[in-house]
Amino acid sequence: MHKHISQSALTDLLKWEGQTCLSLYMPMERSFPDREQNPVRYKNLLRQLSEQLGDDANAQTRQSLQQFEALLNDASLWNKPRGGLAVLASGNEFRVFVLQQSVPEQVRVDRQPYLQPLLRISQTDGHFQLLSLTRDKVRLFEGNQDSLEEVELHEAVPRNLEQALGTELTPKDQSGQPGGHSNAAEKAGGMTMHEAGGGGKQAEIDIDRERYFRAVDKSIIEHHSRSIPLILAALPRNQAAFRALSHNQQLLAEGVALDPALLDVATLRQHCDEIMTRRYNAWLDGLLERYGAAQGTGLTCQDLNEIGQGAVAGRVSLLLVESGRKVPGVVNSNTGAVDLYPAEEGSTDNGADVLDQLIPQALRNGAEVVVVSPGVMPTEAGVAAVFRF
Repeated sequence: MHKHISQSALTDLLKWEGQTCLSLYMPMERSFPDREQNPVRYKNLLRQLSEQLGDDANAQTRQSLQQFEALLNDASLWNKPRGGLAVLASGNEFRVFVLQQSVPEQVRVDRQPYLQPLLRISQTDGHFQLLSLTRDKVRLFEGNQDSLEEVELHEAVPRNLEQALGTELTPKDQSGQPGGHSNAAEKAGGMTMHEAGGGGKQAEIDIDRERYFRAVDKSIIEHHSRSIPLILAALPRNQAAFRALSHNQQLLAEGVALDPALLDVATLRQHCDEIMTRRYNAWLDGLLERYGAAQGTGLTCQDLNEIGQGAVAGRVSLLLVESGRKVPGVVNSNTGAVDLYPAEEGSTDNGADVLDQLIPQALRNGAEVVVVSPGVMPTEAGVAAVFRF
């Protein structure tokens, strides 16, 4: 029942249109005794959700509310809380997302799910896998900026070099460095002796290492890799050797080039967080450069009405939305025309927010939508778009 945010999950939520959609977000306390308040907070938000429905509740939405209420009996949800919780329902659909990051309290009743928090987390939580690799031990972790947990390896994954090669392993009493490179090879720029046309015992040890790494790479791809980045933690010479033969499409070019046997989990997570932060910043810088480059072509826009019409027509290529910004109003789902509410009448408590309505419209028509912090937003309007034409 509990899901992780993925592109396929977000794509699925975009299909929820035309029926009443219920959205509930809440932060969760992880430590005892504060976590005992999580169900209480959830009950309060559930009451607010019911009040927003009011007289509009029909048989289907009442059934959805019963599913919300049933979560109070889900011991796995409350006994092992994460950073936040998102619960969404529409028609016969019901989704529960356990979030690594905290989210502000929010309940919405609208004709579409409230996606901005999920979209932002999917872009910034830095979910990754970490492969810790030494001669003596293979370990796999999964985590993000907040946590790193070891994954139980499939039985097909070799736990170390000896298990990978068995009786074919070069005996330990042969000369050569355990790490796989002789001093002469290191002076030659890391090229192994057999690559240089030489031979001998060191070359056999280098071959052992390559076969070991191939076995690890193949089994990790087959049994563990998913559509999230893979970071390699290994000594520099092993980083180069593993990358030279790896076929894992998720393996990042930057790794933790230290001996993982000497690092605790907290230190490993810190190094990985630094890598993922640099990766995210580079990605965001690229998007902002893309917007800046388009400004001289007449294909950028910050007018809500024009962006709304462009989103419905499929003209929007990139949509930047300011995190936490609310613009009271409605977007016509057929034309994209935006009707802003006067400030004294506007209230986003009922989900009538223009930016939240623009996001699914743009996504459904192939736009790249990015939720950015206020300090990064290139306009004062809370929204910016790059048009295709």
